[in-house]
Amino acid sequence: MTMPLLAPFVEFGFMRRALAGCLALSLGATPVGVFLMLRRMSLAGDAMSHAILPGAAVGYLIAGLSLPAMTAGGLLAGLAVAVFAGGVARHTVIEEDASLATFYLLSLSAGVLIISLRGSSVDLLHVLFGSALALDDATLLLLAAFTSLSVVALALGLRLFVVDACDPAFLARISRLSPIAHYGFMILLVINLVAGFHALGTLMAVGIMILPAAAARLWVGNVGPLLLCAVGVAFLGSLIGLLFSYYVNLPAGPAIVLTLGALYLLSLALGPLGPLAGRRRAGWHFER
Repeated sequence: MTMPLLAPFVEFGFMRRALAGCLALSLGATPVGVFLMLRRMSLAGDAMSHAILPGAAVGYLIAGLSLPAMTAGGLLAGLAVAVFAGGVARHTVIEEDASLATFYLLSLSAGVLIISLRGSSVDLLHVLFGSALALDDATLLLLAAFTSLSVVALALGLRLFVVDACDPAFLARISRLSPIAHYGFMILLVINLVAGFHALGTLMAVGIMILPAAAARLWVGNVGPLLLCAVGVAFLGSLIGLLFSYYVNLPAGPAIVLTLGALYLLSLALGPLGPLAGRRRAGWHFER
């Protein structure tokens, strides 16, 4: 007899594809979320997740729920917002967070309006909240390609991304690669948000980036173990969320993100770097 934890993945292909998609996102998007957290740009990730919406909406308007069209549109829109927001922050008195917030509001409004011109409320929900249980082979190949690109890029530029996350001013003084590190990271962010968009939607994609990273930070402090721990938390939360979705008959995307949130709250309570553990330590103090 098949174990209850394995039965849905043994019996149903859509559950296996959903799990494979979540594994790809855990390996590609979650490490990017770790660097977002280290750069203190977690909310910027949420803003960028909405930046891809108008491009995906234009792709939908032209070709319907077409994987190539919506992917290309999302990539172009996300990269455009990243470049424009960065340019505004570098050449005006507007800070980067305010610049991203303005583009986020414009992008979200434009994307919803464009989808509403042609699609139904079901199509809008599909774009905003994703359909992890409806991943097909073409989408899985796309997720695998984006994940492979992210893993290779992070492996090759790990030290550069770490220094840029911890002290970008120092990197700018000692190296000419500072702009490459900044914009290269923003490209990786957009790529992984587009990948997450296909599985979890624009509103949920950033969840698998930030929540595992925040939970892992309460257990480990060094970057290497932090990346591995975050990936493990992301995949564990995805697995539990999919099972919860299957047995309780809930939408898969919100179930996964809520499970990741529960793991974060558990880490707050039990993690050795969490506030509760800190109270038991003599001389504990928080540092930025």
